[in-house]
Amino acid sequence: MRRFLTHKARSLLLRTAASSTPPPYPLLPAIGFSSSSSSLLPSQYDISYLASLRSPFSSSADSMAASDSPIPLTLDTINPKVLKCEYAVRGEIVTLAQKLQQEIQENPSSHPFDEIIYCNIGNPQSLGQQPITFFREVLALCDHPAILDSSETQGLFSTDAIERAWNILDQIPGRATGAYSHSQGIKGLRDTIAASIEERDGFPADPNDIFLTDGASPAVHMMMQLLIRSEKDGILCPIPQYPLYSASIALHGGTLVPYYLDEATGWGLNISDVKKQLEAAKSKGITVRALVVINPGNPTGQVLAEDNQRALVEFCKKEGLVLLADEVYQENIYVPDKKFHSFKKISRSMGYGEKDISLVSFQSVSKGYYGECGKRGGYMEVTGFSPEIREQIYKVASVNLCSNISGQILASLVMSPPKIGDESYESYSAEKNDILSSLARRAKTLEDALNSLEGISCNKAEGAMYLFPRLHLPQKAIEAAEAAKAAPDAFYCRRLLNATGIVVVPGSGFGQVPGTWHLRCTILPQEDKIPAIVSHLTEFHEGFMDEFRD
Repeated sequence: MRRFLTHKARSLLLRTAASSTPPPYPLLPAIGFSSSSSSLLPSQYDISYLASLRSPFSSSADSMAASDSPIPLTLDTINPKVLKCEYAVRGEIVTLAQKLQQEIQENPSSHPFDEIIYCNIGNPQSLGQQPITFFREVLALCDHPAILDSSETQGLFSTDAIERAWNILDQIPGRATGAYSHSQGIKGLRDTIAASIEERDGFPADPNDIFLTDGASPAVHMMMQLLIRSEKDGILCPIPQYPLYSASIALHGGTLVPYYLDEATGWGLNISDVKKQLEAAKSKGITVRALVVINPGNPTGQVLAEDNQRALVEFCKKEGLVLLADEVYQENIYVPDKKFHSFKKISRSMGYGEKDISLVSFQSVSKGYYGECGKRGGYMEVTGFSPEIREQIYKVASVNLCSNISGQILASLVMSPPKIGDESYESYSAEKNDILSSLARRAKTLEDALNSLEGISCNKAEGAMYLFPRLHLPQKAIEAAEAAKAAPDAFYCRRLLNATGIVVVPGSGFGQVPGTWHLRCTILPQEDKIPAIVSHLTEFHEGFMDEFRD
């Protein structure tokens, strides 16, 4: 066995030495490769050392074949669209945070903080938010239906959870949650979701328009795959935007066409700017296929005014664009003067029917007050497409066979929770209201704290789960960032992480007006931790400003 492993190691290292491509693994510097060289080429000593690893059981012909074998993949030979794709919320800063977390686990006194606080991504339960009891009861019963008839179950689970589980299982062939379903999702669950959409909006909804997916992200990828033919196809996206959109556009080979949200007016949008960006794209030979809108906003936290929504609907209708409405934060609204209105509701109230505008609405179980990110449930409602196009969407959905059944069930529960008169209604309502009211308080506390700091301005968090404050950095800090070959906001975020253990994402990962710098911070850490976060952030920021003061 030892000889076999030695032979494998020797072959691997010889193949690496034969390539001029930088090796992707950290093994080589330890045996003499110079990490200071940009090409990481081996020295004569290194090649001699590698040759000495040859197994006595291998022939010279074997050695020659091994050394001549090409490496299957290098950065020069993988799909260039993958290289172009970036996803900031799990990028460089998070990689560094994970490294620091491991160092703390191995040596608790290695850093001036004892934990990493991940404020980089909307992942509520990872930061202590508890799941909604009713939802988990139904999921548990559906996955283990053998206990439904047990007398003990009656005392452990609410009667409406038991009844809902029976109803759901009756809609699943064989009552098997481990089996494939229809590619659009289980018909009875789509019926439930469509009825809930109709109740929410006051306009009809068709279960055949619902595609259940593993969260909103696969649905977005599906639509990008449908829309983008080449780099000459463009998608209008808000800037700042959630990097799922820029990443998906890059992966599918299209062009992101930005339209800028107005920070001075609370991240509202000006339809004249959207029109300007469309015309600029056309002048470059780009065919704009669709417009993305995120409401409530990510990363900006605004809730669009109804006149903004109507203007966008009118614009898409006039220009013949597909409207892609990211509405996954529809439950996360924290100001009394704003309410969520779906774009489908807005378009129907304007008198536009299904044949007048092509509209896709995305919803997810990951956000809201439920925060079930790991369950990977969601849906898209697809309206205003011809039967021929619907057939193609269904074909793409069929390639993945179906979304996971637990996520499908949870999507139906999120859209149709307990109602007045149900046994679980009071406990469900209390859990929901406690979470949303706490999120509102956390948002206000962090917003006020950020606005109290020199060189930071932050718009009101009206909805979603994030704040997107602007950093007005001293020139010396910008120069220091340039010297470190980093964007100024990334430089700030890295310094913040190293000093406090707080993980936030630089605004450059979301897009921003050139010459401005931001960071995105979630409001999700538990409420009792917010004062300490504010204290650590304040101490760091004051020290940072003093260090780089002009």
